[in-house]
Amino acid sequence: MQKLLFTLLLATVTGAAVAQSGKTEVLWLGQAAFRITTPGGKVIMIDPWMRTNPKTPAQFKELHSVGKIDLILVTHAHFDHFADAPDLAKMHDAPMYGPAGLGTTVGTLGILPAKLAPRFGKGGTIMPFGPQGVKITATRAEHSSELVWKNPATSKNEAHPGGEPVGYVIELENGFRIYHSGDTGIFGDMALIGELYKPDLLLLPIGGHFTMGPEDAALATNRYFKARFVVPMHYGTFPILAGKPEEYIKALGNSRTRVIVMQPGEKVEF
Repeated sequence: MQKLLFTLLLATVTGAAVAQSGKTEVLWLGQAAFRITTPGGKVIMIDPWMRTNPKTPAQFKELHSVGKIDLILVTHAHFDHFADAPDLAKMHDAPMYGPAGLGTTVGTLGILPAKLAPRFGKGGTIMPFGPQGVKITATRAEHSSELVWKNPATSKNEAHPGGEPVGYVIELENGFRIYHSGDTGIFGDMALIGELYKPDLLLLPIGGHFTMGPEDAALATNRYFKARFVVPMHYGTFPILAGKPEEYIKALGNSRTRVIVMQPGEKVEF
């Protein structure tokens, strides 16, 4: 497995110097699934879908292969973002945060106990590891979020409310900020996300059809954010997700944001 290494020297954030206290590791597992290991050693899984993900490498198909997990974030209820979250939550006794409506549905259907499906909504901020730890804010996303659940009593699929889709801004212990947009189309209020939270790293979909394609993602990157880095995601998993990184890079033009094109199973450190 190729390991990409980038050293990020944090500059000033809102006028105050932020000293880097350690490294942040980002592992991409295909589609929108990422494992983030923070400088303080906390492990956050986002949109875990590995077991049936055609892009997830074989060594990560078993859930135990990702190691310990402290917290899970789900951006919306679609299977390619939610499928492995409940089992990982139970395996590690780790809370699964997602849209508030999704937490309610998951608890009502008995998929997870209430303590593992806490409710959380757009504009809300949590500090799950204490006041000096990671800060996570839920943001707007333009998508849908129905949960398809097989009723064990009837063996039939049912559609249930999954809450409104979200993205997340994750501020780590050293001030490094990651914006995982979730599945989303481009929208003008991305400008507010850029202005308010000033992410250093963007994780943006480029596949098209259900989300931004390369051109929209490039416009969002250049117009709404001043991020140092961007990792394209949510492309190539299925033929319909036809956007390609080279198309995104071409559309970016002479951008100030450095594109990191990862392969599923690769890690990058900041």
